[in-house]
Amino acid sequence: MSPKSKVQSPKSSSAHRVGATGQSTTGRTLDFRLPASDLPFVLVNMAMTADGKIATANRAVSSFGSARDHEHLLALRATADAVMCGARTVNLNKINLGPGAAKFRRARLKRGLAEFNLRVVVSGSGSINPSAEVFQHRFSPIIVLTTSRASESKLKKLRTLADAVKVCGKKEINFRRALRWLQKKWKVNRLLCEGGGELNDALFRAGLVDELHLTVCPRMFGGRSAPTISDGSGFAQLAGAAAFELKSSRRAGGEIFLTFQRKPPPPAR
Repeated sequence: MSPKSKVQSPKSSSAHRVGATGQSTTGRTLDFRLPASDLPFVLVNMAMTADGKIATANRAVSSFGSARDHEHLLALRATADAVMCGARTVNLNKINLGPGAAKFRRARLKRGLAEFNLRVVVSGSGSINPSAEVFQHRFSPIIVLTTSRASESKLKKLRTLADAVKVCGKKEINFRRALRWLQKKWKVNRLLCEGGGELNDALFRAGLVDELHLTVCPRMFGGRSAPTISDGSGFAQLAGAAAFELKSSRRAGGEIFLTFQRKPPPPAR
């Protein structure tokens, strides 16, 4: 039996319709807005230290949030059609990007979503470890987004592991085109991105992030080369930076849970 034989084909759009309100494990009401365009509503969720790091400089420590933060992550996954992360994240961590315990799967069904979310892995070079934990769990389709930089041998291998491999650009992934394809082909109306920093940065620069969820944890990693929630090339000028406004904040235990929403552009004069 091939690795892909147990997965299901894309659901119809009605199977991915979400409800209006919900409650996270931090006591906040979650907003299940759908996109107003042909692009998914994109959420980024990250835990960071008090000095803005998401891992130590040598990447030896990448998971440092509390059990409450992990519950919050799963609660957000329960609102999304698909969960997306970069290749480094799946290569270095034993994660399957699934919905978690039965209570979260029930919550998905209650909201009109498929029981198991789609899983999207991003790598411009196609360098994804075929032994990564995500490929060992076949409960839902796995989609790989890559570029023409990926060699034919890598693409061939990825096609044996993933349910779809989409080339979206020559040297860099065209995320606007990729996300439009995810919505049209796979009915992804809400997409949750879980890093890492370079993937987040690409989404911020493309103006595709609608909502940012941050958990600030009471730790300090320091280190000039320690990764942050948004690495990559960044913004050259303040005027062009991605602008957000605080939507909610809540302290739970020793952590602070923040939600920012994209700031609408100023009205045309």
